[in-house]
Amino acid sequence: MTRPLSGLPLAEIPLPRAPLARVIAQVRFPPILAIRNPESVAVFQEAIRATYPILSEDRIQHMVLASAGTPDIREGRIWRFSDGEKKQWRASLSVDFVALETSAYISRRDFLERLGVILVALERAFKPAEAQRLGLRYIDRLTDEAVGRIAELIRPKILGILQPNKEPPLNLGGSVLHLLTEAQLLAEEGRILARWGSLPAAATYDPDALEPVSKASWVLDLDMFTPEPQRFANNELLATATRFSERIYSVFREMVTDEFLKFYEGEL
Repeated sequence: MTRPLSGLPLAEIPLPRAPLARVIAQVRFPPILAIRNPESVAVFQEAIRATYPILSEDRIQHMVLASAGTPDIREGRIWRFSDGEKKQWRASLSVDFVALETSAYISRRDFLERLGVILVALERAFKPAEAQRLGLRYIDRLTDEAVGRIAELIRPKILGILQPNKEPPLNLGGSVLHLLTEAQLLAEEGRILARWGSLPAAATYDPDALEPVSKASWVLDLDMFTPEPQRFANNELLATATRFSERIYSVFREMVTDEFLKFYEGEL
């Protein structure tokens, strides 16, 4: 394997107007039933309450099929800790995962520092035995002028049939309403589930992560994870998340052009 999937990370060029719609980090661990108990969760809440003061609770139902084929409906709960009315930052805690997400991403350093606080709070409150899965996901969404200039901003091999074509009989790009490409990439540190393409107005492929918007858009969704369990140690998990963010950035840079960086006010 060669860059962007292995080797030293690429130097980052900050984008003041980065089109990031959402960034999500999630760590899954063996179920801890004490997380169902509000009194136990209070210890975790107190550690992060200054930053995420608004608490809410989501009740979810899932179906488990018994050996006899009779479905068993079970209810779970997810504790949500957000930063205010706009809920631009949110931490989520369930019996088997903790997550941090934002629609107001500032920088890699800021996000990882916030993730570190969440992991420390969880480790101190509940001492999970291991991390069964660590995932980090960056979702970019291009709209308005960027969609009109997509051929300048995204590399031709990534665009596929959206790439301008001078031969009218073969030019399908102008008729595309919905086009989503999906690929799983093997990187040095783990796997990357990559999705990219065009969405019409009011459409989404993942309502939990990408809210529909009232206009056509082009998305680039890079979700890196490792299926191998590791010891639940906040410093080790944060180091893994840091390597993931660097690798995702290298893949991102492989897919966009220098014009993309300039368009979003990056300094080359």
